[in-house]
Amino acid sequence: MKAEIKLTDTHIVDLIPSPCIRSCCLDDNNTCLGCFRSLDEICQWTQADKRARQTILNNCQRRRRDYHTQPP
Repeated sequence: MKAEIKLTDTHIVDLIPSPCIRSCCLDDNNTCLGCFRSLDEICQWTQADKRARQTILNNCQRRRRDYHTQPP
């Protein structure tokens, strides 16, 4: 008989990994140019629930897209 594994919200949060790529460099707006999280989002990550983490990831995607579409 296999043991049943139930995922709680705490475990689900663990399944959303940090977007950090260990290439930290903050711009003038305190946004990391490695993962595109704001300094506040970086500090909040370990305490963020699933919804907050997904919001942070969405913000990162938007910032990355905006950064790469800016004229030089």
